[in-house]
Amino acid sequence: MSFFDACPNAFGGLTRLSLERLRLGESQFPKVFSICKQLKDLRLYSCDMGSLSLLELEHPQLRKAEFAACDFEMVDLKWLPKLTVLSFEYWFYKNDPFSLGYAPLLQSVSISNIGLSSHKVLKLSQLLAKASSISDLHLNFKCESIWVKPEGSKQLSTVFRGLRYVKLMNISEECDLNWTMFILQGAPTLKELCVTVQDHFCEIIRGVSRKSHGLSEEKKDKEVVNWVTSSGFKHTSLAVFRIFGFQAQDKFVSYIKSVVEAAVNLEKIYLHDKPLCRKCRRRVRRTSMYPRTWKHKSYIREEINKGMRPPVAGIHFLK
Repeated sequence: MSFFDACPNAFGGLTRLSLERLRLGESQFPKVFSICKQLKDLRLYSCDMGSLSLLELEHPQLRKAEFAACDFEMVDLKWLPKLTVLSFEYWFYKNDPFSLGYAPLLQSVSISNIGLSSHKVLKLSQLLAKASSISDLHLNFKCESIWVKPEGSKQLSTVFRGLRYVKLMNISEECDLNWTMFILQGAPTLKELCVTVQDHFCEIIRGVSRKSHGLSEEKKDKEVVNWVTSSGFKHTSLAVFRIFGFQAQDKFVSYIKSVVEAAVNLEKIYLHDKPLCRKCRRRVRRTSMYPRTWKHKSYIREEINKGMRPPVAGIHFLK
């Protein structure tokens, strides 16, 4: 802070600022933002003002804001007239991690978290209520509990009306997938849906230590398992559907059939094997049920298109 106070003109010209593992006083973060008048890109990693603190952010030029593992009880994005990209990763308190005030240009939102037993289930209609211009939405569940609540089209119509691309990442393999249909019901202009299903073995906490880490011992899809898609629902905009971590199981085939039945203008389906990382590559390969042979792939295509009129011609298998 002495550095900021001594060189206000130098910091006044900054356009990018990344702060890591930093604790400042309650009035000092706002002071930093006010000094950095030209700031366009802000990243805060593991920062706070003490536990249960509120961070209020106002800035006329900020276009991109990233928050990861910060110990704020709430981040209030109060007045950000030029903000277009928001990324929020890991929060520790049970309430909504952030609130949106004035951010009329916000287009891309990415939210990642490990769902702890103490966390509330988020309602996107409330969390993003003032973000009617969003076109890209990324939700990462980190192979743990689903922390978002499926909602009906009436609740989501304002928030999702401009949504074009949705990516749902790292859904645990033990979860049912039909709950993701609420995205289609709430986003009539959606063009592409991407779903990644995997249990990342090198990161998942198992056994008795789960409780000490605050992880739930209940089913990871407990909050969404009873979701039912509206009868006769049709979607006319979806053109591309991708699944990473596809397995030759009834769960996946029936889910894809539900999407195909609803998305009447669907053009292409891309089915990818489980994503690999260097640490858990061998184990993932051993447990994969991805179709390898031409015969097996043909069988999956037939199962997906069974009873569908017209059938989807563009079903592609990609490793």
